[in-house]
Amino acid sequence: MTLARALTSVRRTLLAVFGFQIALAIALSLVDSYRRRGKKPKPFPVTPPRTVEVGEGTLTTYTFGMDLYDDMLAAIDGAKKQILFETYIWKGDVIGEKFKTALIRAAERGVEVYCIYDGFANLVVSPRFRRFPSTLKVLRYPIWSAGLRFWDLRRYGRDHRKILVVDEEVGFVGGYNVGSAYATEWRDTHIRLTGPGVWDLKRAFADFWNLNRRKRLGRSERPLLLETASEWEPRIRFARNVPRLWMFPIRSMYLDAIYRATRNIWMTHAYFIPDQDFVDALKDAAARGVDVRLLVPLKSNHIVADWISRGYFSQLLTAGVRIFRFKDAMVHAKTSTIDGNWSTVGTANVDRLSLQGNYEINVEVIAESMAAVLEEIFVRDESNSLELTSSEWEARDLHRKFTEFVLAPLRPLL
Repeated sequence: MTLARALTSVRRTLLAVFGFQIALAIALSLVDSYRRRGKKPKPFPVTPPRTVEVGEGTLTTYTFGMDLYDDMLAAIDGAKKQILFETYIWKGDVIGEKFKTALIRAAERGVEVYCIYDGFANLVVSPRFRRFPSTLKVLRYPIWSAGLRFWDLRRYGRDHRKILVVDEEVGFVGGYNVGSAYATEWRDTHIRLTGPGVWDLKRAFADFWNLNRRKRLGRSERPLLLETASEWEPRIRFARNVPRLWMFPIRSMYLDAIYRATRNIWMTHAYFIPDQDFVDALKDAAARGVDVRLLVPLKSNHIVADWISRGYFSQLLTAGVRIFRFKDAMVHAKTSTIDGNWSTVGTANVDRLSLQGNYEINVEVIAESMAAVLEEIFVRDESNSLELTSSEWEARDLHRKFTEFVLAPLRPLL
């Protein structure tokens, strides 16, 4: 009886602690949402699109949504054979309607149009907007993807990717979702590719489509076939997280590059909630003299993620890592550059959901020209950031330290 009472007491304590954590997280989110109401967006510095040659192709980097959307819509309007469009969030606003209209027009003139969007991410989007003509092949990745296999963790990942491929001639990939706010109010990073890398981006889309087409579109739905052979471009590679196949190479890609760093590691991330091994890799790099810098939002659109992320700041600052917090806008980019040679741009954040949960894709580029562009962008972003010092961080209020401590156990969930 004593043991049973003890177990009951432990269960009640754990439930109370977990309940308090959840209640605190909800309260923080509600307060933050109230504070944001009526606030007008502020201008922030951006870098104009920059194009560099890598092998037989080109890479163009975008840091302002309207620049990107203009080129994406132009590519869709110029399509002759095929469009592959995939996004996590597809808002039913002015920008979202522009993309929908352009895709429908393309289908009407005989272009094959394939679309994928995530059902959970678009729950608040009007059902009217999510109705498409039969001329478009649309795969809505379901809110509940596990079906009856609720125990199978491989089936819980969200489709967090953002891809556009047109006629195997041009491809786009990066952090931008589709919506009016992202066009002018968010600081994100996307790239446009031409050359052999486009085929690899098409293969990434086709693999996801074919993995899900029968259950979502019907067993008679034909696979999306690849009509051309890939040309190897060793300086451009794509890392794809595929939870259904238990494949998570993006984390390994990052760690391998960090371990090899000798000069600098400059990382920009919207949500930075790494595991301890990742933190240790950055600390070790700083200890051997590498210039390690991390740029994150001063205030992101997910206040709970901000609080949990801050739990790592003491370790990083003590180790010599410099932390910059971007002000006046939400920085949503997922980019890094190392040693003036290695770079990555993609959809994966450094958190559990991205590195060990969701469908993600990052392009890895080994080229000095691309690294120079991302370093220029980082310096521009740094000029609009507040550097966090160790003394400033250690002097924060007691209630902030308490909140970080209480929310710390939620890290594995994010």
